[in-house]
Amino acid sequence: MKQRINLLIAFSIVAMIVLSAVQCYLVKTTYDYKVAQFHTEIKEDIAKITNDYSDIDSAYVNKKEMLYKQLAQNYVLGKKSKITIKNTLIENESNDALTRKLQLRFKRDFPNIAIDFAIVLNKFVIYNSYRKTDTIFSEKPLIQNKIYGNLKSLNNAFLVRNYVSTTNGPASLKDYKLLTEDSMYVSVIDWEMIIFERMKMILLLSLLSILTLITLFVIAIKALIKQKKVSDVKTDFINNITHELKTPLTTLGISTKILERKDIRENEAQFSCVLNTISRQNTRLQSLIDQVMANSLGEDEIELQKEKIDAESFLKNIVADFKIAFPKVTIETHFNTNETSLVLDKFHLTTALLNVLENAVKYGSNTITIKTELIKNQFNISIKDDGIGISKNKHSLLFDKFYRVEEGNLHNTKGLGLGLFYVKQIIKAHQGTIDVISDLGKGSEFTIMFKV
Repeated sequence: MKQRINLLIAFSIVAMIVLSAVQCYLVKTTYDYKVAQFHTEIKEDIAKITNDYSDIDSAYVNKKEMLYKQLAQNYVLGKKSKITIKNTLIENESNDALTRKLQLRFKRDFPNIAIDFAIVLNKFVIYNSYRKTDTIFSEKPLIQNKIYGNLKSLNNAFLVRNYVSTTNGPASLKDYKLLTEDSMYVSVIDWEMIIFERMKMILLLSLLSILTLITLFVIAIKALIKQKKVSDVKTDFINNITHELKTPLTTLGISTKILERKDIRENEAQFSCVLNTISRQNTRLQSLIDQVMANSLGEDEIELQKEKIDAESFLKNIVADFKIAFPKVTIETHFNTNETSLVLDKFHLTTALLNVLENAVKYGSNTITIKTELIKNQFNISIKDDGIGISKNKHSLLFDKFYRVEEGNLHNTKGLGLGLFYVKQIIKAHQGTIDVISDLGKGSEFTIMFKV
């Protein structure tokens, strides 16, 4: 049983991890799709306002072409170095003006988002029909090659467009052509928050799904563990009741066989002794059956025969009877409630208090102290012992049906685990309460409280 439950728990854990991983994968896939969708939207919108810059200011396009032609002439005829040509392109004085123009357009067309952008030059190539192609430079997109824009880095930016332009060279280089390639990169400020806003419902549903999964898992595991405990308790109870019933039944069987003997039947003293043994064992069997039956009732089903009694006299009688049964146990009493009257069921409450006292003896107590107090119309009975005590993590189980404290030598502590359960039911039937203070190796103190 234990191995099967452990396997079920292990399987449940693996299943929960797998389902959680699948949920996370679906969220990640949705996130990637939303990011791609967002990028596509930005690309399409920006493409409408950056078509070769012509709808911003065609003069800048003309200036760009004039600059390219001038630089081509400086390179071919003026013998300028490639690095000089590159620096002139990047540091051109018209760059800032076009950057501001684009920024204003972005603010107008995208009022709800803030955009940083950069247009970087990737290639600048001169070629003609008679000479091989001369590449001034050709590099991967780098922020250092920015010719327009306010973007500081390409790390969090995405490509909006890649534009290749072919133009004729200047009049002095009529056989030459210019090939240029530039790329626009865009970074949306707080784009993560925009994506999060779009995924808010999906994330909420995913979170609720995972929480529901975990909650169901925890409930299932708790139920499984509880079921295991119930199974163990039932097994323990069956073993205990079997042991308790076996002794009187064995004695009855032996006594019956003895009565079959002629010499016993003819000896009146021996015959009476055997009959007394049979009577005692029969009474014991009946007591065990009554105990089980009584503890099958809830506190609402117990029929109390209440009567008015003197609390101190009632407790003194219980102590006197207990001393006869356990003469070796020291009982100390401190009754501080003179002439207090209570309305209760003497029979059931006597049984309940004796159960507490007998439990103390079962678990190693040699001295028991009984104390009474009257506090704010509440009658308190304290029963303190010097037994083995009870671990704090076991306190919540003490009054459960069939539960028995596992500390100490369990096999030498007889019982059905019904005593304290019965005590709790009787106290609750009287609208009272019972608390316990105990720790392993430090004894126990049970406090029973009734309203006066």
